[in-house]
Amino acid sequence: MGNDRETRLAPGWDVAGVKDNGRQIDMAKLRGYRLARLQAELRRLDCGAALLTDPMNIRYATGSRNMQVWTAHTPARACFVPAEGRCILWDFYNCAFLSEGLETIAEVRPARGFYFFTAGSRVAERARAWAAEIADVVAEHCGGTRRLAVDRLDPPGTHALEAHQITILDGQEPCETARAVKSEEEIASMVQAIAACEAGMARMHAALRPGISENELWAELHATNIRLGGEWIETRLLSSGERTNPWFQECGERIIRPGDLVSFDTDLIGPFGYCADISRSFFCGPGRPSDAQRRLYGLALEQVHYNIDALMRPGLDLREAADLAWPIPEEFRPNRYSCVAHGVGLCDEWPRIAHRQGGEGVHYDGVLLPGMVMCVESYIGAVGGREGVKLEQQVLVTETGPRLLSTFPFEEALVA
Repeated sequence: MGNDRETRLAPGWDVAGVKDNGRQIDMAKLRGYRLARLQAELRRLDCGAALLTDPMNIRYATGSRNMQVWTAHTPARACFVPAEGRCILWDFYNCAFLSEGLETIAEVRPARGFYFFTAGSRVAERARAWAAEIADVVAEHCGGTRRLAVDRLDPPGTHALEAHQITILDGQEPCETARAVKSEEEIASMVQAIAACEAGMARMHAALRPGISENELWAELHATNIRLGGEWIETRLLSSGERTNPWFQECGERIIRPGDLVSFDTDLIGPFGYCADISRSFFCGPGRPSDAQRRLYGLALEQVHYNIDALMRPGLDLREAADLAWPIPEEFRPNRYSCVAHGVGLCDEWPRIAHRQGGEGVHYDGVLLPGMVMCVESYIGAVGGREGVKLEQQVLVTETGPRLLSTFPFEEALVA
């Protein structure tokens, strides 16, 4: 289906070892909460409306989805979100039926694409026609204000809107701040996405053996996600042996050997479009891990547990969190992960806790709130070292402290 209008159970709970409690997710309630959150942010910023082309933001506001990966780099859809009332969606050729029944959308119109692939030499002309239609909608729905929050827009569209005296503001701020605090229905959706992800991780663990390639192992996660109703995976972050250090090498044809560490980051968009962002490091037997491997793993585990306990609490300032985070030993600082923790929802999201040693330019204002879901990160690997360990837990911030959403066990052989 092209939208999230169903009230249904996501697949994957039994496969992932999580008991199905029979509770169905009320998707209309989920959509209503999300649209209300975004509209409240627009009113706070004194914006008459938002104009969205980022497929994640369109989905958040409306529940409508269509070719999510393709439209992430091809702006073939747009959504007008007024500060009050229902949305107007411009969708790709012959795709209006995909959003039928969505109470968040008042009208679906054919998209006027002005991106170069579809417009060619007529980009400027088509951008002017597109902007004229947007200006008419703004005039009709925004009560005299010309302040429009826009998340992503190519220069021809920006210039064409400005010619209509529309003031363009950053639309990513209201979208990200709205998305940061999850409802009960969103958490239920995310738990099921995590269940599908962890089912794939279990298949990876079972398939890991000497002679399997990195790509073959990664395919177990992809296949399980798709089979259980998931959608895509944002990266290919799996590496083995000496390719685990430094981090951010994507999987390839390397054959995994006995005694290798295998580290990976799921970055998985699962059922209901929610992200399961979990990292683990496995040991490929036979045999036992070395003392050096167990030391890396032990430090990574210590970092994750410490930061969950110390930082994942409501009311904590993001700058203060950086100061309170686990002190990374000097030998591992140059290769540390890019942040201490970050938000997650439909994908990786605001907010982000930077490292205290990152310099003033990387820190920004914000406070952890109940309902935020955070991914607590660790990468431990020394410069010039053979291997590195990547661990990450997905955690819900509650009024009473952290609640783990990711449940996949840590590698028993690597726990010293």
